[in-house]
Amino acid sequence: MRIVSLLPAATDIVAELGLAGALVGRTHECDWPPGAVADVPVVTSAGLDADRMSSREISQAVGGARHGGSSLYALDAAKLAELAPDVVLTQELCEVCAVSYGSVVGAVRSREGGPAVLSLEPRTLTDVLDCVERVAGELGVPLEGSRRTAALRERLEHVRKSVSGLPRPTVAAIEWLDPLWPAGHWVPEQIRAAGGQALLAEPGEHTEPVDWETVRAAQPEVLVLMPCGLTPERTEDEVELLTKLPGWAELPAVRTGRVWVVDGPAYFNRPGPRVVRGAEILAHVLHGVTTGAAITAEEARPAGV
Repeated sequence: MRIVSLLPAATDIVAELGLAGALVGRTHECDWPPGAVADVPVVTSAGLDADRMSSREISQAVGGARHGGSSLYALDAAKLAELAPDVVLTQELCEVCAVSYGSVVGAVRSREGGPAVLSLEPRTLTDVLDCVERVAGELGVPLEGSRRTAALRERLEHVRKSVSGLPRPTVAAIEWLDPLWPAGHWVPEQIRAAGGQALLAEPGEHTEPVDWETVRAAQPEVLVLMPCGLTPERTEDEVELLTKLPGWAELPAVRTGRVWVVDGPAYFNRPGPRVVRGAEILAHVLHGVTTGAAITAEEARPAGV
């Protein structure tokens, strides 16, 4: 089995199933597990130099509120063909988050008897876990998929039990700072599992930007910053985008020092197995509860604002 993953979350799933050694191609953002995919050929490149752009500039470049503009990914179709994969893992949900599905299909159709293309479209926490089993079936390891999914569900249930009966603070999870964009899809369910009440988005919702007054009116007791694709360090550098807004200091989350920066790309933005670790991180953020391994500063840290 020769696998090309055009989605970091799919690479996470392949690794979870113990098949990282079968990867023959990946995106430039696939970085998990550390070291295990470093030597796998890269078949994408960044369409934008995001490191040199502000969050507002990045948002405008990729099409603004409707995520309808240029993707952040460019596909090397010639390299993809050279690798001759049996299976290509991709998605259609968001062309900002991965190579466009149309580009992938166009590239593989040029090959006679080309690879199977599996598009992953999770919107909820259940969908994410179901994707693990779906990919496992496609890759010929259904029993391992069932085993790994059962273990992930068990960890989620452990999180839920660990916070059962505790007060449920209101939580605003923000996946982009300028414009302000609330985290939807599976993140509200991660918050709920960790003992919080999600504001600004419903489970499974594909959100759009909101104005500052909407966030301010919601009066979140906890604010969790998880910008899509940005490191915690970059997020900390951009926190001033929020601190200069009117009424910032009066937010309950700010008054009580409950503004957190988390590793969005690793545990919240990507719909892969590590969303379960995201729920464990949130249980620590919301209640100081530790389930699984101890939470590190790289995973979650007070924003210090």
